[in-house]
Amino acid sequence: MYKHILLAADGSTNAVRAAKEAIKIAGLSRESVIDVVFVADFEKAKEDVLHATSAEALMIERRKKIQNVEQELKNSNVSYKVTILHGTPGPEIIKYANEKKVDLVVIGSRGLNGLQEMVIGSVSHKVMKRVHCPALIVK
Repeated sequence: MYKHILLAADGSTNAVRAAKEAIKIAGLSRESVIDVVFVADFEKAKEDVLHATSAEALMIERRKKIQNVEQELKNSNVSYKVTILHGTPGPEIIKYANEKKVDLVVIGSRGLNGLQEMVIGSVSHKVMKRVHCPALIVK
């Protein structure tokens, strides 16, 4: 089974749906741990840092963004931890997943159409193509 499950979360409803699927999979084994990964995007992080009163306040704000995902995990009684990374979401998730040798990546999809995906790119698509483990994209 999957012992180390990476759940990419950004606080969106898509991330909550992905969390529910990760919980189902983790529930199949008592040894599974869900690693919730939130990436503080450099483009958005600059503004967050400027408005934060302290490093602690900044961390609290970032945790608030994924509180809906964390609540799902708490309610399900699965083992989980939260990891906050800094950078561009796609590459950071890929790097972390490959370095930590996770067993499965679970990520939500915004459901972009072909043109939108071609123009602005899709984090889930990039992750799926470049991680060295199975990836589950939840629509």
